[in-house]
Amino acid sequence: MIKHTFMLTPVQQQRPRATRYGKSIRLYDPKRVKQFKQTIAEEAVLTYHGQPLEGSLAVSLVFYRPVQQSLSNVEKQRRIDGRHLPVVKPDLDNYIKSFLDALHGIYWQDDALITDIVASKRYGRQPRIEIEVKEIERR
Repeated sequence: MIKHTFMLTPVQQQRPRATRYGKSIRLYDPKRVKQFKQTIAEEAVLTYHGQPLEGSLAVSLVFYRPVQQSLSNVEKQRRIDGRHLPVVKPDLDNYIKSFLDALHGIYWQDDALITDIVASKRYGRQPRIEIEVKEIERR
């Protein structure tokens, strides 16, 4: 099992950018997404010393986004307590995509191995991403 908390603000996957390279077109991640993925990968390499997992995997994710500073203290507390959930953009699936792509080859051989996933988007005093990865036992 792998369990870790990445202490940084989640970044959503964005549409790839394109550039011409001769007669072909090269697609690449926007700068902010690329930096986010690199930071996640670097921290994962420093904190996880095992081999990439190879079996069926179950992944649990919680993305904590910052609370807007312009809100009243009462509303900030409601969001931190979980009484008001972040039903705003960016979409949860875009957070998942950028984060899982960053861990390819570090926590798992390929994200195609993930057969079960549970993910949540919440507000938090400290932005962060919590992950738990379990190998699914075969019967």
